Amino acid sequence: MAILIDRSTRVLVQGITGSEGSFHTKRMLAYGTQVVAGVTPGKGGQRLDGVPVYDSVAEAIEAHPEINASIIFVPARFAPDAILEAADARIPLIVTITEGIPVHQMLRVYHLLKLYRVRLIGPNCPGLISPGKAKVGIMPGEVFTPGPVGIVSRSGTLTYEIASRLSRAGIGQSTVVGIGGDPIVGSSFVDILALFAEDPETELVVLVGEIGGTAEEEAARFAAEKLGKPMVAYIAGFSAPPGKRMGHAGAIISGSEGTAEAKARALESRGIPVARTPAQVAELVKGILKA
Repeated sequence: MAILIDRSTRVLVQGITGSEGSFHTKRMLAYGTQVVAGVTPGKGGQRLDGVPVYDSVAEAIEAHPEINASIIFVPARFAPDAILEAADARIPLIVTITEGIPVHQMLRVYHLLKLYRVRLIGPNCPGLISPGKAKVGIMPGEVFTPGPVGIVSRSGTLTYEIASRLSRAGIGQSTVVGIGGDPIVGSSFVDILALFAEDPETELVVLVGEIGGTAEEEAARFAAEKLGKPMVAYIAGFSAPPGKRMGHAGAIISGSEGTAEAKARALESRGIPVARTPAQVAELVKGILKA
């Protein structure tokens, strides 16, 4: 099985005619994802690789009521409205790739989404993939293979590296979710871990964290109390200096809080092994699955 996306997923691409939207639409189609429509205001009536383009989400939904996921490649200044447009159309899964959305705007969107029964992944994320079934995002599909390990991550490139090492070790993945590295994201580690907990074919979960915030500590508590299956973690930033942002907007530490060492201690204190290198992740996972 998988979480969030599978072969039944039917995707709408918001911002489909832009450079990023068109490029990744082609990559998603090549992977086998069912992209059924796109939206770019003023570009309605066009087609991109056979995918019809509409002027609004409402028009796309009217023509394709089977749509159950949207991916957003809209520029940052328009992305909050694009997210809310998808939510207003009651699309249950909204994946926002866009980076650079101001925090105060995402805070408003985050609370408005509580009025809708929708799930947001991102922003500033690589999306998600259920290997061999569907890809809704910008992840390089060739490094992933089907299998029993779920991955949830704040980092895109580290996700690719860890998945690649798992695949080379003969360990496939059920679903890989990049939640995004901004201070405010639609779905937290705990939100995704709760879905993996209910997936009978996910036997183990890998959590890829970063410095800054308390998301990893919250995930440690959930994993110890409610996940019901083993978890392995990797935290990026063991050498990061305090007060300096590393990579993502949410990756900043103050004093001793939010450091990689503090997060590792929180995880290890609850029996969750923490790898110090991406290569060690595959070693730990292999040992647990063989036990």
